[in-house]
Amino acid sequence: MIKAAFVVCLFLLVNCSFGQNKVLFFITDAAARDTLSNVSIVAKGTDPGTVSDNRGRAVIMLPDGKSTITFSSVGYKTLELTITFPLVNKDSVLHIEMEKEEKELEQVVVSSSRTESRIENLPTKVEVLGFEEVNEEVGIKPGNIASLLGDIAGIQTQQTSAATGNTELRVQGLPGKYTQLLRDGMPLFGGYAGSFSILQIPPLDLKQIEIIKGASSTLYGGGAIAGMINLVSKRPKEGKPERTFLFNQSSLGETNLNLYFSERKKKTGYTLFGGGNLQHSKDINKDGFSDVARTDGFFFHPTAFFYPDTKNLISIGFNSVMENRKGGDMLVLQDKADAVHRFFVKNVTRRNTIDANWENKINKTDRFVFKATGSWLNRDITTSTFGMKAKQLSYFSEASWLKKKPHNDLVTGINLSGENFAKKYPDSTKIPDEKNTTIGLFLQDDWRLAKKMTLQSGIRYDHHNRYGHFLLPRLSLLYKISPTLTTRLGGGLGYKTPTLFSSETDERDYPLLLPFNGVKAERSGGINWDINYHGQINDWELTINQTFYYTTIKDPVIYRTDINSLIHFYNASRPITTHGFESYIQATFNALEVYLGYTYTVAEKKYDPVHRYLSLSARNKFASVLAYEFSDNFRAGIEAAFTGKQYLDDGSRTPAYLFMAAMLRYDIGKLAFVLNCENIFDYRQTRKESILLPPVNNPRFKQLWAPLDGRVANLSVRLTL
Repeated sequence: MIKAAFVVCLFLLVNCSFGQNKVLFFITDAAARDTLSNVSIVAKGTDPGTVSDNRGRAVIMLPDGKSTITFSSVGYKTLELTITFPLVNKDSVLHIEMEKEEKELEQVVVSSSRTESRIENLPTKVEVLGFEEVNEEVGIKPGNIASLLGDIAGIQTQQTSAATGNTELRVQGLPGKYTQLLRDGMPLFGGYAGSFSILQIPPLDLKQIEIIKGASSTLYGGGAIAGMINLVSKRPKEGKPERTFLFNQSSLGETNLNLYFSERKKKTGYTLFGGGNLQHSKDINKDGFSDVARTDGFFFHPTAFFYPDTKNLISIGFNSVMENRKGGDMLVLQDKADAVHRFFVKNVTRRNTIDANWENKINKTDRFVFKATGSWLNRDITTSTFGMKAKQLSYFSEASWLKKKPHNDLVTGINLSGENFAKKYPDSTKIPDEKNTTIGLFLQDDWRLAKKMTLQSGIRYDHHNRYGHFLLPRLSLLYKISPTLTTRLGGGLGYKTPTLFSSETDERDYPLLLPFNGVKAERSGGINWDINYHGQINDWELTINQTFYYTTIKDPVIYRTDINSLIHFYNASRPITTHGFESYIQATFNALEVYLGYTYTVAEKKYDPVHRYLSLSARNKFASVLAYEFSDNFRAGIEAAFTGKQYLDDGSRTPAYLFMAAMLRYDIGKLAFVLNCENIFDYRQTRKESILLPPVNNPRFKQLWAPLDGRVANLSVRLTL
């Protein structure tokens, strides 16, 4: 009897299996054509469904007749598909393409790649500080982005002037002039603006910051020898108006008051960013001279957006920045100058910028983009010994086209950029008026050679009206060793046209600058290799990255001073080289976040056998961050950075030092309170040495290699409506 029952059951099972259909789904992103993992697949009437694996594949069994299958994934539009079984082939493979939701697409697009690909699928390594990181920095340092960028491995922020606080950004050991700074893909500052750039950019209206280290001139032109930083602005969202007010006060006498509004209604939208910053002058070490300059600034940045149809976006913006910055002898700053106490440096800058952008979605995958900007800068310099007034017009326009094909993504375009510098007379300098114009053509093609391999090839041709022709090829290869392990290898050429206005020159020395005579543009070559792990071990989500880099700069522009104290610029006979590696680990476990990073850099001046190493490039730098979210309302974090010994121009080495900071954030309804403390141990260069060189009435200062401002606490309050 038992045997008969077993035979009947076996017959029923076999009979049932003949009514089942095995289906293999292969799921990809409709635009980027990347495979999608963790897509939920559920057929109505079946339980419990399945998810796609790391290769975008999933297998399910479906009965004869009609079946409705639902595909869903975070950030993608839910897709329903009805299929009638049996199909022609019993075992079938169906390709499913899923489209991203527009609101999510805005968060994950890497603008600097121009191909709208996910970071992990780009042959060029791009680091992105996303909305959460930028949003947190708004409360910590609302005045500018210097602190935010300085926390990244391989980037060092360095104050260059004791009097005015000018700060430059050093990437992979190279001076700031070799890094290109962009806003929404268009160049910022340059030339006569000097090194005030990152000090005049508040983060409140930024969505994300994209960073490419190493040669990246193919898409963005000359100047990106050490790397490129692209600041991506927020855009208004349909049905999600934003009203943000922010107030910040620091123990150093800095006050910030900013506001940001945005809204979109059907075919129109706007963003409005404005505010003011006030910093009182401070003499931290009581030597009679300011360690922090007196600064007051105002900015106003409205942008209008137009959406004539679903395929087009047009934006027009205006940005006005006004800043007064003055440092020097404290008695002069207090209007108590006399014959001895009379040293000061004052910079008054007025910048007005107009920009326009048109994006046309030709179809689901292809894009045409036209953008243009014009910036009018007036900078008045006044010192105790010299004064200069000049203006500069900077302009940029570009048209680019993206074509996505089954096996490759093609980007091509043309751009025109330039700077017109003109002095206001009377003037005592030898600096000439200049007009620089560059026209460039670029082409980039990302080839998916195989499922695991993508080759990015690119080339740029630039013609500069004064420095001639530049041909800049680039190659990058991405290989996915496994679903969690990838490696990239890339390199390319770059160039940098010389400028008289660098962080190396004191404003009081401008009358001593001689025009360029036979000076050539600097040319570079660089290579980067990294291997990256991103996966989950138990409940820890881990990212481990190891990067190696090498850059050489041929014909570096340097200067010498003759017996009459005049400053001559010329090309060195041997190059500047920098090489090293970066290592970092990011880990999250529930509400805990951990970051550990180490950078090793050797930057050398091959043309100087006596003082071989490039000054102010730390050989060793460690960074760590520990953050914990105790609840939805309360978050705390602590970070530490160890900067190793640095060489100075005279060949001496500085002490190594430790910098620590801590932050507490508490949210109450629509209010967010942030209490932050920087430089907890109050480490200052002036604790180790006097930076002041006599005479008092016209002093010089030693090279700056550590903070001057000491321990600083600030409290910010943000109201979001």
